[in-house]
Amino acid sequence: MTTRTARGLWAVLLTTAVMSTAAACSDDGGNASSTASRAASAAASAASRGADVVASATAAAGEKLKNFKNGVNAKGDVALSSTGTDGNGRATAKVTVTNSADSKKSYAVQVNFRDGSGNLLDTAVVTVDDVGAGATKDATARSNRKLSGDVKAEVGTALRH
Repeated sequence: MTTRTARGLWAVLLTTAVMSTAAACSDDGGNASSTASRAASAAASAASRGADVVASATAAAGEKLKNFKNGVNAKGDVALSSTGTDGNGRATAKVTVTNSADSKKSYAVQVNFRDGSGNLLDTAVVTVDDVGAGATKDATARSNRKLSGDVKAEVGTALRH
């Protein structure tokens, strides 16, 4: 887990605990300590699930890239559009590959989706096959789950073979 991700998770936990403690001051029959404890536990569980999802997506992306044999760094051949959202609430980014080689090539592009603070929310790998020499070809990267808020896409890794 990156330092940014850990800080983001702690911020979620702290905010949830503070909000729950404030809510516990109402006259609903529970005491502030038990309500805050339950809220903190629920927030920790949610944060853990979120971190697990990101770790799983990152591992899956790594496996896809590892299977892209004899790939060379082609990050300079890739451009991303601003992010959008598909009908299922998943973040999307248009991936444009311009083949700078003198023969037909295929690309594997890892796209990282980050929040406004730079925390990694999800990662996906899109393949763009058979791009002609000097030609341009588009694909769409989609997050593996629904993402909300200010989501930005960046090229993590781009391989050409």
